[in-house]
Amino acid sequence: MAKRIQFRTLGGPEVLEYVDYQPAEPGPQQVRVRNQAIGLNFIDTYFRSGLYPLPELPSGLGNEGAGIVDAVGSDVHTVKVGDRVAYGTGPLGANSEFHLLPAANVVKLPDDISFEQAAAVMLKGLTVQYLLRQTYEVKAGDTILFHAAAGGVGSIACQWAKALGAKLIGTVSSAEKAAHAKALGAWETIDYSHEDVAQRVLELTDGKKVPVVYDGVGKDTWLTSLDSLALRGLMVSFGNASGAVTGVNLGILSQKGSLYVTRPTLAGYANTPENLQKMADELFEMIRTGKIKVEISQRYALKDTAKAHIELASRRTTGSTILLP
Repeated sequence: MAKRIQFRTLGGPEVLEYVDYQPAEPGPQQVRVRNQAIGLNFIDTYFRSGLYPLPELPSGLGNEGAGIVDAVGSDVHTVKVGDRVAYGTGPLGANSEFHLLPAANVVKLPDDISFEQAAAVMLKGLTVQYLLRQTYEVKAGDTILFHAAAGGVGSIACQWAKALGAKLIGTVSSAEKAAHAKALGAWETIDYSHEDVAQRVLELTDGKKVPVVYDGVGKDTWLTSLDSLALRGLMVSFGNASGAVTGVNLGILSQKGSLYVTRPTLAGYANTPENLQKMADELFEMIRTGKIKVEISQRYALKDTAKAHIELASRRTTGSTILLP
């Protein structure tokens, strides 16, 4: 028997249970990973609360982790038992001692990247990779707006944008988080708790605004993001931390400057094993060369996942949080 986190009903952190379970054997194209470290992400709260649909209940939780291949299916030839691997695209169930997932969803983990580093950055780092390198290809000299710059994704984005030679304006909720984002490479920060974000963007860019806004907050920042965009700018809405953006009248895009909007997901970019490994290799190289420093600010035992969710939802975390089986 092994241990995992599961939930039988939708709701707050209190629905999470730490239970015994029997790990399944891999199917022909599956691998079973003995987790050494597990990533915690805001998307976990979306599944737990029901904002994102689930195939069934009870359900496991978590999409991201790193560990050692424990068993492989009969048709798996890309990895073998004993290999170091990492994953960030699910399926759900990573909050466990063992995780069964398609072989196509794991990447080989280089020896010079630790399990904790990989678990802390796979989902967040791959998200930043597709956002800055594919959804809108950020170039040296670009000025961009990134919401929640001191969070897990934002902390990596600050570093990656600086490495690309771009000026990242990051929104934050406190002076401490502003200092944190600046230390990681943000060019400027805007404290949305007492500053008008769109007005400050206008001032910081000498009236030009920005060509792209990366918004993982959702409902609360939708209009602010649109108001920060230059003519024909791109609104990248990639998360719903404050709730989903709904009831949008497309006419608002024309009113605010012939704007574009996209709602991308990691799965839409890491859509083949080859794309996934290529994206991961670029992320690992950024870590290897020191351009991205993996910042693990919180560590919790797997049994304390509910406590970790409370801290995450209350905005009391910075950088990455990992769970340890």
